[in-house]
Amino acid sequence: MRNPYEVLEIKEGASKEEIKKAYKELVKKYHPDQYGNNPLRDLAEEKLREINEAYDTLMNNSNYSSSSYGSSYNNNSSNYGIYSEIRMDLQNGNLRAAEEKLNRISVRDAEWNYLVGILYLRKGWYDNAYNYIVNACNLDPNNFEYRQTLNNLQNRNTAYRQTYYGRNGRDSDMCDICATLWCADTCCECMGGDLINCC
Repeated sequence: MRNPYEVLEIKEGASKEEIKKAYKELVKKYHPDQYGNNPLRDLAEEKLREINEAYDTLMNNSNYSSSSYGSSYNNNSSNYGIYSEIRMDLQNGNLRAAEEKLNRISVRDAEWNYLVGILYLRKGWYDNAYNYIVNACNLDPNNFEYRQTLNNLQNRNTAYRQTYYGRNGRDSDMCDICATLWCADTCCECMGGDLINCC
């Protein structure tokens, strides 16, 4: 079982009101009904089960602490606090602070790769962002957040390519028209006429 505080994206020792608030926000975000036939629906259902389990654990045991897990707690436990700070830095646009904290972390786990990817996204370095988010998905393939971000990046990339190549096609049509007019004007001038009198 993962740390329920981490699952609910709150700090350890959060009040019951904070737990309830975080729970409601996450249920809205990951409720499978909003994904229709999207392949992410299965991951959303799994994430929602994890959220419900974490919520039940914290609400039914007010004395719960991270020591309850022992060795079953995943590697993110040691970096959970710093990862929360980095997420806040990224959310607030404090990219320099986020990058400095990421550079100090020695364990390059799935969350580290994901946060580096988000940092690069905020900087506009999409290729780097994509590579790190792919790494995060490979390291933690069942993480809904990572998978959703990767899908969004892939969709954005597809839309960009369609727009670019669509526009490129129109530009080449304009070039063809200009070249045709230039050739026609040149032919007219060779014969003593002038198709385009400004040239």
